[in-house]
Amino acid sequence: MLFNSIEFLFLFLPVLLFVFFRLGRYSRRLAAAWLAAGSIFFYGWWNPAYVGLLLASILFNYLVGYGLARGGDIGSLRRRRWLLFGIACNLGLLAYFKYANFFIDTLNTAFGMSYGFAEIILPLGISFFTFTQIAFLVDAARGEAKEFDFIHYVLFVTYFPHLIAGPVLHHKEMMPQFGRAATYRFNTEFITVGMTIFALGLFKKVVLADGVAPYATPIFSAAEAGEMLSFFQAWGGALAYTLQLYFDFSGYSDMAIGLSYMIGVKLPLNFNSPYKAANIAEFWRRWHMTLSRFLRDYLYIPLGGNRKGPARRYVNLMATMLLGGLWHGAGWSFVVWGGLHGLYLVIHQAWSAIRQRLGWVAPSRLGRIASVALTFLAVVVAWVFFRAESFSGALSVLSGMSGLNGISLPEAIALRMGAISPWLEQVGVTFAPGGGRDFVFNYLWILALLPVVFLTPNTQEIMRRFPPASANPDASAERGLVWAPQGVWAVLMAVLLAAGLLSLMKPSEFLYFQF
Repeated sequence: MLFNSIEFLFLFLPVLLFVFFRLGRYSRRLAAAWLAAGSIFFYGWWNPAYVGLLLASILFNYLVGYGLARGGDIGSLRRRRWLLFGIACNLGLLAYFKYANFFIDTLNTAFGMSYGFAEIILPLGISFFTFTQIAFLVDAARGEAKEFDFIHYVLFVTYFPHLIAGPVLHHKEMMPQFGRAATYRFNTEFITVGMTIFALGLFKKVVLADGVAPYATPIFSAAEAGEMLSFFQAWGGALAYTLQLYFDFSGYSDMAIGLSYMIGVKLPLNFNSPYKAANIAEFWRRWHMTLSRFLRDYLYIPLGGNRKGPARRYVNLMATMLLGGLWHGAGWSFVVWGGLHGLYLVIHQAWSAIRQRLGWVAPSRLGRIASVALTFLAVVVAWVFFRAESFSGALSVLSGMSGLNGISLPEAIALRMGAISPWLEQVGVTFAPGGGRDFVFNYLWILALLPVVFLTPNTQEIMRRFPPASANPDASAERGLVWAPQGVWAVLMAVLLAAGLLSLMKPSEFLYFQF
């Protein structure tokens, strides 16, 4: 079931909340069980066959986690063995469903074999509920997981706002909230703030992300078909996808936080204007924040982090990002994407060390703008591998972006340029028939959305008087857009919500659903 679907908005959500708060008056435990059951139903709407897999994973991890928490001294050999067993089973399940076909196809290509394997349908959200439960097992082994109420644990894993596409949750940040009496009482402020956040997210998804998406898909499809893309074609497609992914993921994150806040449960922030980052490390502190936290705490630091010298730190960074890339998808293009970000981080760390040794001061305002622009350019280049269906398709798009295939404009554009057209031809610009309308609308979307990305406050900054998430970064310098329960904001949010609802003719999946 999709957050941006009619059945979710007008059937599932109202019924779920109404019954939840009614039950909460009499029995918090019964209300929690209802919310867990509703979350399982929400998951099963996609494919009921995989509900059994989800429940089996929950039961297995609960029992292992309970055993770890009650299994003797922290750090004992028995605990380490049980932890490794639990992690291995989780990763084995993930590897089978997500990577079996990828590895077999790779072996067939490498050795010229034709070994067949039944096509495996990837269970929705398996990466997220697997990582969430691995984190739980590690926390249990460390003695950090304290509560083991089974209904609350089922709710922790299946909680519908996060189940399909994150955020990746920690047991210790969610379980106390499920135990609070206030969570089960209807609260007008929670409903109002939650609906406001949800309206912002819905608008981002169905109006902005889905609006710019049609200008990215044809370009990448043409690249896969072997078409040579010109400079403006390639950049138009790459920037359209860069903005589509931004508003899609930002919209989902807002909707998840808003939905959860209606219930009175704060989810961790997962998105914080990442394209405003001045370096690649800052980008990863802003993009998919809970995944970055997971990779740092459960992979990078256990590998040694930065404790064993610069060379080992660079190896750890690269290994972490390569595995992070592979987590996003079973394909070599995702591995390359992760490797590029690993390389970016290595370069950033080396450059930061040089700056520190030389005693260079913090960059000026102009220097920060240049840093943001350079970081954004690096991210756009990497997104090409993330989006492309094949390595050759990604290289085709990058060839066009670098100008290797020439610079071309639609003839319809040239007819409106007057005396400029002959000069453009002299410098090597060619004019091709057709495509004028798509070209204009592609770049109009880009020119409209880029200022929103770089110049406007994000949702948590707008809502900073009523922080709906469990962490709230420092507010930006923008002071004009601060939400308040007043008439002007009510009208504005009603307009955004109406625009979102009117765009629900054909609900589209969130891009992170495929991971």
